[in-house]
Formats: sequence, C-alpha cells, structure tokens
Amino acid sequence: MPASSWFFFAFILLSSLRLAFSDAPSAYEMLEKFDFPRGILPEGVVSYTLRSNGGFEVRLSSDCEFKVNGGYLLRYKRRITGRVEKGSIGFREPLLEKRPLNTTSQTAIVGAKLCSIESLDYEIVENDLFKEDWRTRKRVQIFQYVCLKWSLALLVGLLTGLVGFFNNFAVENIAGFKLLLTNDLMLKERYHAAFVAYAGCNLLLATAAAALCAYIAPAAAGSGIPEVKAYLNGVDSHSILAPSTLLVKIFGSIFGVSAGFVLGKEGPMVHTGACIASMLGQGGSRKYHLTWRCLRYFKNDRDRRDLITCGAAAGVAAAFRAPVGGVLFTLEEATSWWRNALLWRTFFTNAVVAVVLRSLIVYCRGGKCGLFGKGGLIMFDLSSTVSTYSTSDLVAVIIIGVIGGILGALYNHLVGKILRKYSIINEKGAAFKIMHTMIISLLTSCCSYGIPWLARCTPCPPGLEDRCPTAGRSGNFKNFQCPPGHYNDLASLFLNTNEDAIRNLFTGNTGNEFDISTLVLFFIAVYCLGLVTYGIAVPSGLFIPVILAGASFGRLLGTILSPICSLDPALFALFGAASLLGGTMRMTVSVCIILLELTNDLLMLPLVMLVLLISKSVADNINIGVYDLIIQMKGLPFLVAHAEPYMRHLVAGDVVSGPLITFTGVEKVGNIMQILKTTRHHGFPVINELPFCEAPELCGLVLRSHLIVLLKGKRFTKEKVLTGVGEVFKKFGSFDFAKAGPGKGMKLEELDISVDEMEMYVDLHPITNKSPYTVVETMSLAKAALLFRELGLRHLCVVPKTPGRPPVIGVLTRHDFMREHILRLFPHFNRQKKRNEEQT
Repeated sequence: MPASSWFFFAFILLSSLRLAFSDAPSAYEMLEKFDFPRGILPEGVVSYTLRSNGGFEVRLSSDCEFKVNGGYLLRYKRRITGRVEKGSIGFREPLLEKRPLNTTSQTAIVGAKLCSIESLDYEIVENDLFKEDWRTRKRVQIFQYVCLKWSLALLVGLLTGLVGFFNNFAVENIAGFKLLLTNDLMLKERYHAAFVAYAGCNLLLATAAAALCAYIAPAAAGSGIPEVKAYLNGVDSHSILAPSTLLVKIFGSIFGVSAGFVLGKEGPMVHTGACIASMLGQGGSRKYHLTWRCLRYFKNDRDRRDLITCGAAAGVAAAFRAPVGGVLFTLEEATSWWRNALLWRTFFTNAVVAVVLRSLIVYCRGGKCGLFGKGGLIMFDLSSTVSTYSTSDLVAVIIIGVIGGILGALYNHLVGKILRKYSIINEKGAAFKIMHTMIISLLTSCCSYGIPWLARCTPCPPGLEDRCPTAGRSGNFKNFQCPPGHYNDLASLFLNTNEDAIRNLFTGNTGNEFDISTLVLFFIAVYCLGLVTYGIAVPSGLFIPVILAGASFGRLLGTILSPICSLDPALFALFGAASLLGGTMRMTVSVCIILLELTNDLLMLPLVMLVLLISKSVADNINIGVYDLIIQMKGLPFLVAHAEPYMRHLVAGDVVSGPLITFTGVEKVGNIMQILKTTRHHGFPVINELPFCEAPELCGLVLRSHLIVLLKGKRFTKEKVLTGVGEVFKKFGSFDFAKAGPGKGMKLEELDISVDEMEMYVDLHPITNKSPYTVVETMSLAKAALLFRELGLRHLCVVPKTPGRPPVIGVLTRHDFMREHILRLFPHFNRQKKRNEEQT
C-alpha cells in the first residue's frame, strides 16, 4: 500500500480519537438551581470562586452531598465547576450521580435522554367497582378475555418475526451492496476509491441512524435491554415503549449494523419486540381513532407486563433464531416476576416467531430476496466438527473460562468509564451526538479497511469445496489486494458483516485458515471498537460484539493449543464466545441454550455449561453484569432480587417519610383538589372516621387517577353521607377507571370544579382498594423489600404494631427501598461498608 495512504489513515485515526475523547466541562445539567448565597458557605464547602465570564469553581472538604431546590440530592466530588445564572449556580455533574429525595417524580436516562419516570402498579385494585364488574361478567366475556390474551400473543410473535426478517433482509442487502462495491474497486486496484466508497457508505448510514435517534427518538439509542428490564421490574417512562421509539429502533438498527459498526441488532430486537407488544396492549390509539373496545380488558399494568414479556422473548427468538433461548432469556435476565401461565404464552409466541422466520427464509433460498444469504434457523452450524474431547481439552476450556471472566469484567468496567465520557458529548445536543457518531464511523472504517493491509497473502488451501478467493460479498477467503490464488485472512474478518465474521470464525475443519497474528489483531481491534461504539446515538446491541471478540480469542487459544488438544479451533471459538458472554452478561442457562440453538452442536453442552459457570463465577468476584451496570448509571430505580445486608438491621418504620397525607371515607371536594394540586403522590390511604365507625380505621388505598375520574363525574352530595357503589355505577363503569395508555389519561387540569362544588362531599369507598398490602412497622426492611418486588407493588402501607395510634403511619414506595435514600437516612451504614471494603 502507498505510504501516502498510510499517512492518510493515521491522520484520520488520530483526529477521530482526539475529537471523540476531547475533554469537555460537564455532563447532564440539573433541572433545578442550587441557591448559593454570596458569602455564606454551606457545610463542607471550603471556598468558591466566581469568574468574570460567569463560571465558578467550588472546592469541598471531601466528597459530600447537597440538597437543592425541588428536593434533589446531588453527590459531588471535591471540585465542582459550572456557571452562574441570575444569582444562582447551575450545577453540572457526572453521568447520573444524582438521585431524587423522597418524591414521587424521579428522573433517569432513557436511551440518551433525561426523562421523568414513574412506577408501575402490578397489583389488582380490588375496589367495589372491580368486584361488581366481575360478579356481573358473563362467561362469554371471560372467554373473550382469555382468547384475547392468546390472540395478542400470536400477533406479537407474527409482527416480531416479520420485523426480525425485515431487519436481516435490509442489512444483508445494504451491507452486501457496500461490500460488493468495495470488492469490485479493489479488484481493479483502485484502492483509494475503494476506501472512499466504503467509508462514505458507512458514514452516510451512520449519520442517518444518528439523526433518527438524536432528533426523533433519543430513547431508541443503545441496546434497550436495560430499559425493558427496568420496565418489567416496575419502572415506566412514556418514551421507553413509544411508537416513535419503535420506528427509530427498527430503521436505526438497520442503518447502524449496515454501517459496519461493531454492534448487533439483538439487543434492539428485544426492545423492538417489547414496543410491538406495548402498542398492541394499549387498547388502540385515540389520536388516530383506532380504539378497539375488546382491548379494554388490557388497560392495566399487569396484563401489559405479561404481553411485553412475550414481546421481549420474541425479540430474542427473532434475533438469534433461538425460540427456547428467548423464553429462558426473559426468565433469567429480563423479567422480575414469573408464573406458569406466562411461560406457556411466551413459549407460544416464540414458536410463532420460529415458524414465520422459517417460512420466509425458505422462500428466500430461491434468490428472491436479493443479496439475502441462504441462512437458515441454524446460523452458525458446528455439528460437522469432531466433538470428542480429552483431559487436555478440559484444562484448556477451564483456562478459557477464567480468561473470559476477566476480560468480561474488564469490558464492563471500561464500558462504564466510556459511557461517562460520552455523556459529556450527549448533553451538548443533537448535533454533537451526530458528529460523535460520524467520528466513530470514520474510526471503524479506517480500522476495517486499513488493518487488513498488515496481513500477508496466504495461498488458498487445496481441495476446498468453497471458491478461493471468494467472489461474492461474503465468505472465508477474501481476495483484497492479494494476487489470484491467494486470500487475505484479516480482510475475511473485517470486510464482512459481523454475523459473517462470526460464521467464518465458527467454520470447522479449516485447519490453519487464520494466522495467529491475524487473530490477535482482530481480537484487539474488535474488543476496542466494541467499547468505543457502545454509547453512540444509534441502536446498538452488545451480544454480537461480545460474541465476535470472544470467538476470536477462543479461536486464538485453540490455534495455539492445537498441538496438545484434539478439539477443532472452531469449537474453541464457541467456548471463547460463551466465556466472554458469561463474563459480561452474567447469564448462564439462557446463553447456553442460545449458543446451542445457534450452532446445532448438542454434544458440546457439558463444556459450554462448564465455561459459562467458570467465567460468571470469576467475573462476579470483580464487578456486576453489564446490564445491571447500565441500569445503575442511567439512574433507573431497579429493585434487585436480593436485599442488601444493611436492610436486615432496619425495619419498615425506619424509612417511612412524612408527612403522611390521607383522606377520609367521605371527603370534601375542595380538600381533594387542594391535595392533588399541591402533591405528586399517586396513592393515598383512606381512613374511616366517626360517624362511619367507632374508631379510626384503615379503609384502603385510593389512586390519584381514580380520584380525577371520580371528580370528573361530579357525583357529589351536599351532606357527608355514603352513596354506595350503586350510585357510582349509574355514572361509571369499571373500565372508566382502567389505566389509560401513555399520554392518554385524564389530567387534573381538565377538571372544571365550581366554587360551590368545592364545598360538597364525595364518597371514596366505591373506588378505594379495600385490600391493600400492609406490613407492620417492625417488619424487617429486607423482608418488606422482597415482598414489594415479588408482588410488583407501587404502594405498601405501614401499620402500627401497638394500638392507640393512627391506623397507618406511612406508605412505602419504590424510592424508599433505594440504596441512596436509605444511606442518606443512615450514613453510618455506608461508612461501615467502606471500612469493610478497605479491610478486605
């Protein structure tokens, strides 16, 4: 290759790295301003300096926390910089270090956008209206409800399968056209023109994907699995499963994968399946006059959660063509709540996906789908390799498991560091997101086209069934710059789609097809490119980059150990992929089944299980899984499956925050309106008092949305009397109080209550959930947290242990179980934890 080309590649690489990691002053800007009186230093502040340009610098005595206006809790390092605006200081802080205080409105990062989030309520609201509705419901309606569940599961599988096929079809054709164009120019020895065509196509596709994410749906950026996992845990935001997110996820993923980035479409497909399920379970669209009466049964978080679980499983099945693996993925990683009926429906959904994909792939085998590959349900077939192994092979597998666990933990650590750097770019706006994506695209193109020049040309092995060098866009033997009868093994990996590169690494019975230096260079490049690519403003999955890096280092070890091991290097590539997946994702059962469905090699099940267990065990001793790490960084209030050790030293009453706001069974309209306007709470205890009972007692819990619907109906009385459920049924049905879809619910601002009506009364008994979950104040906080998570609650009432006190002393919400909130109330637990870590 000419020297001028090397200088050209080096210049682009250095410029890309400089722009991508240039230091910028901040990350996400706070929504509130912290009043900083001049001359008065808060506790912990040593000094502050105001600059003439409006900037400032604050020096602290140590890492500490500040309470800001609006009830936010900020954790700062010893040095803070920002700008002064109108006498207040607008703090900027590293990625998601903030955490709200005990308020009902929280914020977190969804995709690449700061959004408000709310909790979901998977509890059945058993009020009088609900009970009356079930008593009057006919068998035909119950049968319709059951049939609707299975029909929607069928539709989710059908649509997700079609979208999965469309993704593969589009990527294969777009990337195939790009690679064929590059290959044709290379054969004509027009190397500069080939690079311009290759990099130009990548840059155009990357810009299109980034523009969609930056301007239309920022929530579509990234994998989407952490957001879906948080939703199934009970965390909701309007943008997580919005229709715009679905469209951008589909087309952004196609453009991003076709652009040659080291990313996959598997994570986005999980998010896509969840979005499809969410749309089908919304009950239609009022905006477009597509509301279906039959879907009124699904206007609750519980049924929507089940349907979205089916959608997430279908996404895995469509991405990997692994229906059983999809079911196990949702069971092991995605969902926080499971039951047998949901298992059956999820399995049925994935079976539909498998049938749809199989039918369409068979149709395309006749060359009717352009450049779409012959594919099949088995993506990387390893069944033809020799599967007998010896003691030396077992030792090699153990070594791969240990190395994979270490590399996976390192991958997670570096992903966290890089995402915090990228937040500096993302907060600057859409234009900077697009520019950042373009820089990473140029960097990837330079590596993919430039690194193969380092490889030497290898003579084609004799007696091959496949053509050598490869004539088409894919294959194991890329010609690149080599003379006839020779191939470039690095080009066979770099100038291919990611799936074709994995297929080449998984190809068995090919001997020394790939040189050791080739595998070393490819592993380093893919490992690093996967790190810098995740976090840009395009839909990007982590599965394929991890599999690609793991397969390359596994095949490298298999090639090195081939003199003493009997297993094919392709099988070592499989073990390397499994070990790195176990080290990053921390999944075992689902990853094992997915890999077996991908490779069709059941005989390797014991070794795959062994390598996954070892890699996960090693990595768990270093840090947490990548999805859990991203959930923490995004600030999503995720409830983990196990209680923290310090929770066993606390009781439920210790974390209850006040003041407690309650309603009486028959409440004045003006009081309700005042409380709804001045608070953001979504649940209020209802207390029965004289003359309706002899002593104050807890009647139940009433929801904010139900109160707004009840006030809208204006079934008021001038006296404080019980009206009963019959009176309410004259005006409302049970579906009037069902939860609407995102953005469709009735707003408090829509109520038109006159001054005279403010002095009237309304009976809350018919809409009060009279069987709320309660815990005694002395219950262990650890047990309360597990109860809250397993039941999918939004509110948990805390009642006193001794008589003579108010019937309820507080309401626990999701935020009360968050680590930051508890350690703020009891900071000595945090100091004790740090002391134990220092001792160990």
